Amino acid sequence: MNLRRRPHVALLIETSLASGRDILRGIARYVREHEPWALYHEAHSLTDALPRWLSRWKGDGIIARIQTPEMARALAKSAIPVVDVLGVVAESRFPLVHVDDEAIARLAAEHLRERGLENFGFFGIRSENWSERRYAAFCRAVAPACVAMYELPRDGAGKRSWERVENRLARWIAALPRPAGVLVCSDQRGSQLLEACRRAGVAVPDDVSVIGVDDDQPLCEVCSPPLSSVQPGHARVGYEAARVMDRLLGGGAVSREPILLPPEGIVSRLSTDSLAIADRAIVVALRLIREQAHVGLTVEGLARHAGVSRSVLQRRFRSVLRCSIHQAILSAKIKQARELLTRSNLPLAIVAERSGFKHQEYMGVVFKARLGTTPARLRRDSGPSRTQR
Repeated sequence: MNLRRRPHVALLIETSLASGRDILRGIARYVREHEPWALYHEAHSLTDALPRWLSRWKGDGIIARIQTPEMARALAKSAIPVVDVLGVVAESRFPLVHVDDEAIARLAAEHLRERGLENFGFFGIRSENWSERRYAAFCRAVAPACVAMYELPRDGAGKRSWERVENRLARWIAALPRPAGVLVCSDQRGSQLLEACRRAGVAVPDDVSVIGVDDDQPLCEVCSPPLSSVQPGHARVGYEAARVMDRLLGGGAVSREPILLPPEGIVSRLSTDSLAIADRAIVVALRLIREQAHVGLTVEGLARHAGVSRSVLQRRFRSVLRCSIHQAILSAKIKQARELLTRSNLPLAIVAERSGFKHQEYMGVVFKARLGTTPARLRRDSGPSRTQR
């Protein structure tokens, strides 16, 4: 009996962070759906050195979170196909599959803007290119507003004491004009920022709304208050990285351009549960839009519930939120549709109906214009994660 040898693929992906574990889940799903691989993996953190066994390993491929130039050089010496799922080492020439940092920042900015915030901050990790990309994109997304930025090295305190670091961060928070919205580059830093807010006597979310990235549920839930977070879609990264590796194992060519996958959405928790708007008419209208945009809201109906004329409400919307009422309603419908597309297997026609679009074709036109993709493509891209939840 002739048994075909399974490809042997090593996974150099940390298990200490939710992002790494999600990537592993995405890889596992791809392997289950396609030809089985023999997978080699051992639990480790992102900062651990390469495993010793790798230098003697005679496998077929490696999917890795490449953290340092030294790691990239060691993997290049192996002459084995490698797919990177981190993108920190810019000079490495391996195929890259990663989350779209710019899209993540735009989605976070939209979430904070919806709460009427006009002052912004960013808490990042120094010298990390993904953190710097998120900061730059966040600045563009909230322009013309300025973004106050505070960075710390990856080890958090460096040579300084933790108390001193936390007190400096508290002074930065206290100096922000309020109310403000702060994007934390990663959920890993969320509890640190919220502790600084407590030290500064800054109330969250009333004085400062805080949103992180990764939706690392244990980290978000232990924060006080629980941390809102962008869902980047790391499971999709794992799935697409496995697809690229499959192509390499088959001798196929792959693009040198990075594959950047859009975020899935936002999990809103108490850290952003506020509306920083003094105008009660706008507050009433926004709450109705969030709760009922999918059931056919009209501008006239919103104005009637808010107790002002249509023209007055339109003018106030543009002045405070820098968008029209129609745009706010459309954004809420898109958000609902994205949730259904990424978290269910409902037919597109039903998704359109439940999201408040007149028909499936119109939903497709709106997605293409606003998101640069189609509902079907968004669902396909989110496939690895949809069945995980």
